[in-house]
Formats: sequence, structure tokens, C-alpha cells
Amino acid sequence: MKNSILPFYDPFLSYEDNYIQGPFGDFSAPPQSPISMPRNTHFVDLAVNLPFGIPAGPLLNAKYIKAAFSYGFDLCVYKTVRTRAHKSHKLPNILSVHPHEKLSANVDTVLADQQFDMPISITNSFGVPSFDPDVWQSDMAEAVNASGEGQYMIGSFQGTPGNENTIELDYARAARLVAETGAPILEANLSCPNEGVNKLLCFDFDKVERVAKEIKNAVPDRPLFLKLAYFAQDDAVLPLLKKLAGVVDGYSTINTLSARPVTANGQPALGVDRPIGGVCGDAIRWAGLDMVARLARLRTQLDHHFTIIGVGGVSSVEHYQAFLAAGADAVMSATGAMWNPQLAFDIKRALKS
Repeated sequence: MKNSILPFYDPFLSYEDNYIQGPFGDFSAPPQSPISMPRNTHFVDLAVNLPFGIPAGPLLNAKYIKAAFSYGFDLCVYKTVRTRAHKSHKLPNILSVHPHEKLSANVDTVLADQQFDMPISITNSFGVPSFDPDVWQSDMAEAVNASGEGQYMIGSFQGTPGNENTIELDYARAARLVAETGAPILEANLSCPNEGVNKLLCFDFDKVERVAKEIKNAVPDRPLFLKLAYFAQDDAVLPLLKKLAGVVDGYSTINTLSARPVTANGQPALGVDRPIGGVCGDAIRWAGLDMVARLARLRTQLDHHFTIIGVGGVSSVEHYQAFLAAGADAVMSATGAMWNPQLAFDIKRALKS
């Protein structure tokens, strides 16, 4: 690894080893110089220190959530859970990718290796693993209790197919299990390979409507966010926003862009059984900004009042400010935060100067 910073999730270890042994790097010890912020911003009617945090993915359990809170990430999403145990893909799960320019939304072929250089973009392939609720519920409750003043843990969850025609029932059950932990905010993951058309549930609008309404009926007293993928045109996502008016409280976007990672000799870098991987980090920031601007524009056009969480390639103070300028109400960073655990402090320091 050329980069000297040890990320808090070790890409060379399995998901299970990271869960047990992590977090690593700065997150393995308390911060030396924490920076506080006044709670003068609101996020879904909750007073938050700074509307910045870490999205679903790298915060595997309460140990990671506690570390993230201590390092000033005030909105922390507990990694997506399911109603039953689901194993992770085998290694490799994370590789560095090197697109010639920004990644397009057309499943580009990109070189992938283990040279994690800055500015960093990665492909990740886990299969949305989850422990059984008997394991994660008590741990998630511990993560909720780790929050300080002006900090909030968001519980991410998704359904697991048994009968595709009733996947909404499994989403609702997952939502209830998450709510039982005390999680103040819910996020339904609709943008990982899942049970909708084109493998992404968020593109199957009728099914999304069923899922969202079932979740809201099951847990009516918590704000509900939906995690969305990239939509390239206003008209592509507009029907979904109309269907969900008054049902959901906001959207988190984007997750990743799909790509075909290959080794230097052109072989599938994740293995022949996984030719496609999701890319996050620097190469997809343009898409995250574009999607946030699209939702903000449509929010005004429709006179709706949903909240927007902007995600994708955020690794600096300038990136945080760009997402807010595009219309985001809150901003999150996964890859950038993994390789720079001081990122929230960097932003707070800049805002206070």
C-alpha cells in the first residue's frame, strides 16, 4: 500500500476479520484533539452538530460507530443488516481502481489493483453480509447509545429474497428489528444488487412504493430514508418521487457506479464469478453531485419537503461544501473517511476558522 495512512477498515483482511479485529488506524484509539461544533443545524428536525457523517458500508458494528462519533462524524450509518444471516463474498472485497478520467455510468472497464493511491477510488464487492438479528440487534443498540449530543446513528437495512412477490414484508420486518434497537432514523437500502429489475430495487418503482409503504406502516414514528443509485435524467426519477410523496422523509444518494474491474492482464479482478463491482470514491463524485442537484431541482419543482443526503467521492472540505451548494441537507463520506479519519475534524476546523 503506497498510501501511508492506515484506513480504519483494512482492505487486505476479510469482512469477518475486520468485524472482529477492527477498527484500525486512527479509529483504534481516541482522538488527541477533538473539535466541537454548536448544534445550530437541523437534520429531519433533529439538532445536529455538523450534518456530516459516514454512510452505510464501513461502520461494521458498535466499535466502529463509537470511533466515528469520537472523531466528529455526527451522522453515522450502521452497516446494512438483514432479517437473517448472510455471508460476505470471499476476498478480494476492496481493490483500488484507476479510471483514465471520471468513471461513466455505462459500466466502464477499469484497472484494479492493491495500490491505494490518492486521490482514491475503490471497487467494493461484499454481497451485503449480515449477522443474524440475535447478534446485530444488541450491538446496534450499543451503537445507538454511543451517540453524544447532536449525534445520531442511522440504521440501514434491506430485505432478503424468499418470495420476491412479498419482499416488502421482509423489509418491514427488518425495519421493526432496527427500530427495536432505538435507532432514531431508518435507511432502507435499495441500491445494492437486490430484488428489482436490472438487479437494483430502486429502479423498480412499483416495488419500491410497496416496500416504502410497508416499512412506514410497520414503523410510522421514525424518519425513513431510501438509499438510491444514480439516475441520469430528471424524468427517470421523477415518477418515483411522485409515488413516494408523503411516504418517505428523504433520500441518500448515490451508492456506487457499476464497473468492470480487471487486472493488468485483463482478467476479472474480483474473480470470474464477480465480473462487476461497485465503484466509490473520487471517480464518482461527479455523479453524486449531479444526483443531489437533480433531487434538489425536482424537490423545488414538486414543492416537496424531503431531505437529501449527498454521498460520493467526498474527501475534502471543498467537496463537503460543493454537495451543500448542490442542494444536500447533509453530506457523507465512506472511502474518503476510511483513508482520512480526521476528515470531519478537518471540516469543522475550516468552518470555525
